Amino acid sequence: MPIFAVKTTASQERTVADMIANREADDIHAVLAPDSLTSYVMVEADSDGAITRALEEIPHARGLVESGGQAGSSSMAEVEHFLSPTPDVEGIAEGDIVELIAGPFKGEKARVQRIDETKDQVTVELYEATVPIPVTVRGDQIRVLDSDER
Repeated sequence: MPIFAVKTTASQERTVADMIANREADDIHAVLAPDSLTSYVMVEADSDGAITRALEEIPHARGLVESGGQAGSSSMAEVEHFLSPTPDVEGIAEGDIVELIAGPFKGEKARVQRIDETKDQVTVELYEATVPIPVTVRGDQIRVLDSDER
């Protein structure tokens, strides 16, 4: 089954994907709007004509991405990496300086002491604390400020 890319207005990917998914079209099978792909929605359909008809009434949908004058389709292998979630702790290393962006210590700076990839958690030691306190937070609650690897 071919997968087609639909160009959208920036920040309207989810809206366009929802509108395509809510249409009762038998020839459109799946819609994907990955966060890492801005201004595009991936649509699995029988043909490009089915998508073109669906897009006529959808605001913020700019049309199909074309290659050589005709709608270019992708295979499942080309979009597979959008389907598997990446852990929040990816790209964080022990010794990195981070800022806590959520929770009771929001705004505090800390140094990464330990990373638990299975639980997607990071243990950090707060910088400004008089007594070093290890705090375990979720990976999505920190932002890397300075990395030893860079």
